[in-house]
Order: sequence, then structure tokens, then C-alpha cells
Amino acid sequence: MKNDKKTILSGMRPTGKLHLGHLVGALSNWKKLQDEYDCFFMVADWHALMSEYERPSDIKKNSLEIVKDWVACGIDPDKSVIFVQSMVPEHLELAMVFSLLTPLGWLERCTTYKEQLREIKGRMLATYGFLGYPVLQTADIALYNADLVPVGIDQLPHLELAREIIRKFRGLYKADIFVEPEPMLTKVSKLVGLDNRKMSKSYNNFISLSDEADVVKKKVFSMYTDPKRIRADIPGNVKGNPVFIYHDIFNPDTEEVDDLKKRYAEGKVGDVEVKNKLTNALNVYLDPIREKRADLTDKEVMEILSSGAEKARQTAKRTMGKVKEYLHQMVS
Repeated sequence: MKNDKKTILSGMRPTGKLHLGHLVGALSNWKKLQDEYDCFFMVADWHALMSEYERPSDIKKNSLEIVKDWVACGIDPDKSVIFVQSMVPEHLELAMVFSLLTPLGWLERCTTYKEQLREIKGRMLATYGFLGYPVLQTADIALYNADLVPVGIDQLPHLELAREIIRKFRGLYKADIFVEPEPMLTKVSKLVGLDNRKMSKSYNNFISLSDEADVVKKKVFSMYTDPKRIRADIPGNVKGNPVFIYHDIFNPDTEEVDDLKKRYAEGKVGDVEVKNKLTNALNVYLDPIREKRADLTDKEVMEILSSGAEKARQTAKRTMGKVKEYLHQMVS
């Protein structure tokens, strides 16, 4: 029986270190949501395996590492259910059921699938599993009867596909098991990379949440600024300048930021001062995250995940029990 709180499901694939982009784009939002909703936060290792199946060895280690980042950023295992997808076998069970009734055409029209096939090089992704990842995604959501799914506007087609699959299940089996999930449109703040390109693991243009202070400084000093500004006395462009984008987000001293912007635009401050102050602001911001992260052992993280998997399975087993009951009625 659901309580008065609505349920949210969200997750991340464990494909590498989390960075400031994850913090700005998702984790800050998750931290707020857990005080208002029943939240299930999932390490989507099966989804990671769909693209990393040739080199799966890092998935387990990455799973532990990203949970350390989550907890260090304020995701509270006492408020939210934190779990690994593969520790709840009902995800694959329900995905199999949904796959039986999902037309290939629905999957082949998925824009993300086509984009990934074009963009990801060096891996063979034209597989049954990768084509069917939206079906597993639907099972992830439906198992917990998530009322809401935090998405950016570009992810709306994925959620609409999940709603179509759920509607088809309802229509075929006259089974009122699943709610149709609604999008929780979030203003996704996409942080640019250090080189002013899209932030990406393949570009190595990000600051990890676990980077030490000296690494942060080195990365900040490598940041792209105004390429036309070859001397400190030349007026520089503030708008769209990654250094000032980061200052606006991570430097709480707005007077300092405004002063730097003014002097930069007038050609009265050098990049060294601007970047030194950004380094200080970032390290002050990251210090408590790094400290909390360093205190978390692998054993403690596994305890969090074991407890989370047990809670997740209680809900997942109830859902699958109802699904099997309806299916058995249909075939008996």
C-alpha cells in the first residue's frame, strides 16, 4: 500500500568517476527530492553492461565509487533507497515480460539508440540488449510504481515509450498494476567542460568530485578562457567563458565574482588571479565532500547497498507477484 508520498526513481550508470557535472545536473536535485518523496536511487549496472559488455571488469568498482559520491553529496540511505540494479533480479524478470509485447518499431525509432550507434566508436552496440535498453528502463520504473521520473526535456521521448509499454500491458491483460509515470521536468544545468566542449569522459575535460586540491588547481589552470585575450590588459569576454560559468555556480562570494567580471571586461585582471580564486572556491566547495567520501569504506558502502537491495526487493517482489498472478490467469 503506497503512502501519501509520491514515488520517484532515478539512477546512474557506473561507467566512471562522477564529476561536477553530475553534481550540478542530478545530485543537487536528488538531495532535495529525498525530503519530499519516496526515492529509489539505482546504480544501473545492467544498463552499463549493455554498452560495456566487452570490458565489464570496472563496473563493480565503479558502482562502489559512485555510491560513495552520492552519500558524500548528501544522498541519505536513511531517507532514500540506494541499491544496485543487478541485486534485484525482478528487474530482468519484468523486462522480459515487457519485451514480449514491445514492437521492434518502437525501439528502432528511439533517437538515442540511433545517436549512440553513430557516435560511440570502437564498440559493437548493434545488439539485442542495447536495442532493448528502453524496455529494461521501463521495468526499472514500473517495478516501484514510480509516479514521477526526473528528466530533462530531451529525455521525454524515453519516458513516453515507457508509458506506451505500460499502456499496452494494461490493455492486453486488463491489469491495473502499474501507474503511468509522469515526467518531473528538471532544469538540467549542463556544465560545460574545462575546454568549453561538452563535458565527457572521452574528452577528459572535467573535475571529479574525488579530485584532490592540487589536481583541481592543475585542471582549473588548464581551463579555456577568452582565446583573443593574449595579455591581461586586453578587455576579455565574460559571457560564455567557462571560468566565469564555474565562478557563478561554485563561488558563493558574489561581490568577488562581480568584481572579477568587471575587471576582466576592462582588461584590469589577469587569468592567474581569476583562476586562483576559482581554485580556492572549488576546493572550499569540495572539501566537505572529499572528507565525507574518504571516511566511507567499501564495507560500509556494501552494507548500504545490501540494505537498499532488501528494501527494493520487498517492493519489486510484490509487483512481480501481481504480474505473475495476472499472467497465470491468462494462460490457465
